[in-house]
Amino acid sequence: MVFIYREHAIQRMFERDIFEEDVKDAIKNGEIIEEYPDDEPYPSYLALKYFDNKPLHVVFAINKEANETIVITAYYPDKEKWSSDFKKRIKR
Repeated sequence: MVFIYREHAIQRMFERDIFEEDVKDAIKNGEIIEEYPDDEPYPSYLALKYFDNKPLHVVFAINKEANETIVITAYYPDKEKWSSDFKKRIKR
């Protein structure tokens, strides 16, 4: 599997001090908490993985034909916008 990082993802990872190894681990071993099957040009997903008890969200898409995983963004979720387990968005 080839990982491709969108410019937005690279910028946000740098700003937020998120490591490439953690992003890959979240995609490979994290829990998919949201799916966006109708996203274009490829279906995308939101993964959750904890690192040192700190949650990390990674949004990524999969291009199966080219065996590519496209990293769209990564962030540490805001506890005011997510449930206590960081799996569900809080509706306001």
